[in-house]
Amino acid sequence: QVQLVESGGGLVQAGDSLRLSCAVSGRRLSGYTMGWFRQAPGKDRDQIAVINWSGVSAYYAGSVKGRFTISRDRAKNTGYLQMNNLKPEDTALYYCAASWRGTNWPPAGISEYDYWGQGTQVTVSS
Repeated sequence: QVQLVESGGGLVQAGDSLRLSCAVSGRRLSGYTMGWFRQAPGKDRDQIAVINWSGVSAYYAGSVKGRFTISRDRAKNTGYLQMNNLKPEDTALYYCAASWRGTNWPPAGISEYDYWGQGTQVTVSS
């Protein structure tokens, strides 16, 4: 089994920055793609950023491109999502997820991930 734990969420003002972390532990700690998702109340869970195992390739949804940066530290089994210039519409529950499927790049969405964290809340006030 694999466990993912997000941290770093909070309440900030528009224009501020936050860095989310996702710590991965368990029996499978190599070869996975890491994705970040977010889900606002009443909306779908959307994939917003993905990074491959090597860290060379990254994908961003249009809504966050240019403001968010995904990274990972394989030695620490930890992934990060640096979020700059936050907007009220970024308010959501943020999840990290791990995928060993390797079938598509980027992964098509929720169904291609194997393990999930419990989420961390990000609230951006105007």
